[in-house]
Amino acid sequence: MKAYTWKRDGEVKIRGGPDGSVAGKQPTTVVAMFQETVRKHGNDGALYSKKHGEWKILTWNQYHAKCMAFAKSLLSLGFDRFDAVSIIGFNSAEWTIADLGCILAGGLAAGIYSTNSADAAKYIAGHSQARVVVCDNVAQLEKMASVAAELPQLKALVVYNATVPIGFQCPVPCYSFDDFLALGTEVDGAELEARMTGQRPGHCCTLIYTSGTTGNPKAVMVSHDNITWTLHSMLELFVDDPFTHLDRLVSYLPLSHVAAQLIDIHLPMATGAKVYFAQPDALKGSLGQTLKEVRPTRFLGVPRVWEKIAEKLWEIGKTTKGMKLRIATWAKGIGSQKTQLAQYGEAGGVPCGYGCANAIVLGKIKAALGLDQCRLCVVAAAPMSADIIQYFGSLDIQIFELFGQSESTGPSSTCVAGNWKIGSVGKLIPGTEWMVDATNQELLLRGRNVMMGYLGMENETNATINSDGWLHTGDCAKVDDSQFGYITGRIKELIITAGGGNVPPVLLEDALKEELPLLSNVMVVGDKRKFLAALLTFRVQVDGDGVPTTKLDKKALEIMASLNSVATTTAEAKECEKVKAYIAHGLKKANGRATSRAQTIAKTYVLEQDFSLGGGELTPTLKLKRRMVVDKYAAVIEAIYSDASGD
Repeated sequence: MKAYTWKRDGEVKIRGGPDGSVAGKQPTTVVAMFQETVRKHGNDGALYSKKHGEWKILTWNQYHAKCMAFAKSLLSLGFDRFDAVSIIGFNSAEWTIADLGCILAGGLAAGIYSTNSADAAKYIAGHSQARVVVCDNVAQLEKMASVAAELPQLKALVVYNATVPIGFQCPVPCYSFDDFLALGTEVDGAELEARMTGQRPGHCCTLIYTSGTTGNPKAVMVSHDNITWTLHSMLELFVDDPFTHLDRLVSYLPLSHVAAQLIDIHLPMATGAKVYFAQPDALKGSLGQTLKEVRPTRFLGVPRVWEKIAEKLWEIGKTTKGMKLRIATWAKGIGSQKTQLAQYGEAGGVPCGYGCANAIVLGKIKAALGLDQCRLCVVAAAPMSADIIQYFGSLDIQIFELFGQSESTGPSSTCVAGNWKIGSVGKLIPGTEWMVDATNQELLLRGRNVMMGYLGMENETNATINSDGWLHTGDCAKVDDSQFGYITGRIKELIITAGGGNVPPVLLEDALKEELPLLSNVMVVGDKRKFLAALLTFRVQVDGDGVPTTKLDKKALEIMASLNSVATTTAEAKECEKVKAYIAHGLKKANGRATSRAQTIAKTYVLEQDFSLGGGELTPTLKLKRRMVVDKYAAVIEAIYSDASGD
């Protein structure tokens, strides 16, 4: 039995360790973990959904019963072992019920981002061989119905937060969520029980679709053991402040993302914690109100969420004057001292005056944010600047950075209380290993959190996991003498925005060049930023040495003529209103081809000099040297992002 596979019905060998160690933890399944929590906390609240202004509660017993009903309904449609269910929509009880119902039935659950286009959603449903697609609202139902004829394996569509419109046209049956749950009432419970008991820790239960630098997304195969063991390892970090059934979590990050699945679906199953679903417009402004209502005890935010909170606080701070300003400044100084004392190697504890500062200022700020009872704040999915972390530290809100990826079932390393260095991604989670490849500084990981492989992609799997079980992360890193990790760059060209979105720039650049033949080069930027932007260069003549001039070439002049523009140089074209309109129109068309809003370009900037080998922007084979371009045009890029209107 191999340690990895690309086959949906494959079983991987569990990477164990010495008895009694974290790595040697007895393997189990998601099914068994779910049943154990239901046994312990059956009558406690599990899922909280706000409907018509009131929080509706599902207990663990009710939650489990609905998951079982969903699983039986799948069986009634002839759902086979290792078949798949796709789910597209905002976080909800129905999302998690469909996910776990699929797993109970022995299937593979596969989330689809709600912002994905119909073609992108079709690819995931087709690649995963989804028999059923669960859709949030009529708009998503219509999206999937528009491509259903191209999905021969599809047996049904299910809609939640809506009913199927009268006369709705679709080549497969469509059900409301409640109607679908009723389909399996006649299914023999023994049939489902056999499915559940037949699952093994080394079997796949979830597919996480992750963007590549080119082409279609890859399906990361996550096993039962990947999930259950990773949770066990993470919880070892919190023995001094353990997660319990009294913990409150807010679910708002897309559940198709590995971090959200692990924290919002599976962590509660391991601990009995309560999950409160935010509103669909959480990232557009309503999250703040939800936080104030729920007062979570643990909270995960992507960088853009923390940045938005900081921006609001900065705006409030601008209006603070006189004595209030002096008191606030003093209190924040105390908060900064406490944060410094909490750094690895420091004394810990609280500085003199903390009690007063917390009572007068800091505690009130935390209460206003809904974080006054939050004992753990984490940032993940993308790097966040140390300045933001320091700012929140001054408010006595300590944010720990977590590093991971879909291929490591989420977390690989994290900072925690007692092991925190601002700017570091912390130490390894217990029971895992890492090393840095001396040849290219790539970070390699090994442990039971490493994925099974990429579904249907043998070559990609073999290239990513070597024969010794080491996962190639694609990230450059260094590890200090205290075993804290630092991500220093990315081998791959994938851009990770401040919102945690994964963006393959080559696809966007190619689309823009196709729509705008006037362009010679395009480079998309946006790593750690809140929106994407693109640096553009025009087609120009080159001199005898092959060095670009500022004179437009023949093709460019033809385009100028078609636009009724008299521009003949890059400077003239850059300022021409007709050219500006041409670029805006092409950008709109290129953005229309994007698979999601996260992959649209918000701003462009035209450089007057084309990229070249001599200028340092291109390699000898004329490939973009991205880091060189970022460094060379750093001032231009900063100017682009100095205006927040691209948000």
